[in-house]
Amino acid sequence: MNAKLPRTRLILGMTAGLATVALATGVGAAQAQDHKPQPPAQQSVVQTSVLGVDAATRAAQAALDAAEKEGQRVTVAVVDRSGDVRVLLKGDGAGPQTEESAKRKAFTAVSFGQPTSALARNAQGDGPTIRDIPGTLFLGGGVPVAANGGPIAGIGVGGAPSGDLDERFATAGLRAIGELR
Repeated sequence: MNAKLPRTRLILGMTAGLATVALATGVGAAQAQDHKPQPPAQQSVVQTSVLGVDAATRAAQAALDAAEKEGQRVTVAVVDRSGDVRVLLKGDGAGPQTEESAKRKAFTAVSFGQPTSALARNAQGDGPTIRDIPGTLFLGGGVPVAANGGPIAGIGVGGAPSGDLDERFATAGLRAIGELR
C-alpha cells in the first residue's frame, strides 16, 4: 500500500500541474484575444503632401526649357518641404555659382511659402532680419509649390542676369505641374 501512495501523489501532482498550465494558458490566450491595440491618437500622426519626383522633374525641365528658349544659361533646383534637393538640372553653359543660387532660392521659397521676389521687398531694414537666416537667398527666382493650403516644395532658378527673369522661368516650372491639391 505504501508503494501506491507515492504513485498516487505523483499522478495527482502531475494532474494538478497540467491543470494549472492549461488554466494559465487558457486565461492568457483569452486575455490576449480581448486585448486589441489601440489606434494612435489623432494628434500623434501627421500626414503631409509630398511633390513626387516625376512632377519635380517636369517642373525643373519646364523651367530650364523656358530659360533656354530665351538664351539664358541657368540651373534649376526643386527642393522638398524640408529643403532637401529632389531635382537639380544645370543647363549647358551655366556658371558655377548658379547651382548654389538655385538651391538657396528654392529653399527660401518653400521655407517662407512666398516667391523670393516678394520676400526680398519685405526683408529690408537695418540690423538683423530674415536675410540673416543661413541658407536663404532673397533675390527673385524662387517660387513655392503649394498643396492643401501650404508649401510642399520650392523651385529655384539661378543664372539669368536678373531675378525677374529667374522667377519667370521658375514660374514656368510651376505652371508645368499645374494646380496641386
